[in-house]
Amino acid sequence: MPTPNETPSHQIPSHPFRGASHRMKKEFRVLRLAGSRGVVVILILLTATVLLPAEDGAPTHRPAQSSCILIGFVGGFVHHNNVHHGPVFLAQHMHQGAPQDAHIQVFENRHRKTAYNTILRLLDANHDGVLTNEEKTRARIILFGQSWGGSAVVMLARELDRAGIPVLLTVQVDSVAKPWQHDGVIPNNVAAAVNYYQPHGFIHGRPLIRAEDDSKTAILGNYRFDYNQAPVKCDGMPWIERTLIPGHMHTECDTHLWGQIETLVRQRLEPDPTSLANAPQP
Repeated sequence: MPTPNETPSHQIPSHPFRGASHRMKKEFRVLRLAGSRGVVVILILLTATVLLPAEDGAPTHRPAQSSCILIGFVGGFVHHNNVHHGPVFLAQHMHQGAPQDAHIQVFENRHRKTAYNTILRLLDANHDGVLTNEEKTRARIILFGQSWGGSAVVMLARELDRAGIPVLLTVQVDSVAKPWQHDGVIPNNVAAAVNYYQPHGFIHGRPLIRAEDDSKTAILGNYRFDYNQAPVKCDGMPWIERTLIPGHMHTECDTHLWGQIETLVRQRLEPDPTSLANAPQP
């Protein structure tokens, strides 16, 4: 059982390897900075690259504009529609019962800029290319991600903060930052944030997040999951992940964990903000 810590438009590519070589070289340079462990990690992530070509996520809903926006990021080099990974699982489940104007979309973690531009476009109700204060304040944005995707959530939240756009909730799952990223401090535009992590293996998530300003951001909790004691079933995952990073892998496929996140997300989207008081605790 988890315990609280510290605080309670998609086209099929003509060839699956198109663009993969460039991405592999770029990310290898990134991981090499991490030392010898990066060499092992690159073997894991290249497996995902070969099997799953990268491409911007296809939205579950496609309204012309929307104030209800759910953006997810997958980790590593995982493809945006890989159903074995938690952010995709959550996006698919949120399709049922989501607000009619909701825009739900999952991106590869390196496509953060595309996600940012998507949000700007969706908030631009009059399509004049400029966001007014009214268009910004009506935003109801939730960001969620796992591994490198968890770090992408915080990076995107900061970019939205600089644009004056509020965020209802950020969710990080076994968040892992790239060398130039900082995923531990939640910016002031975020109303609430929650962090889930597991401590085992040489790839494991950040155990603690904190608010830049406690008066503006509520940290709902930093919750620890121990899959050595309570493993979960993971179908369809590469053998190399099963062998080298089983704990980190479990956070991708733990449907119980992602089900709890789904409940929290739905409550944050309810009109009554006091519903948060009855939010389920892991």
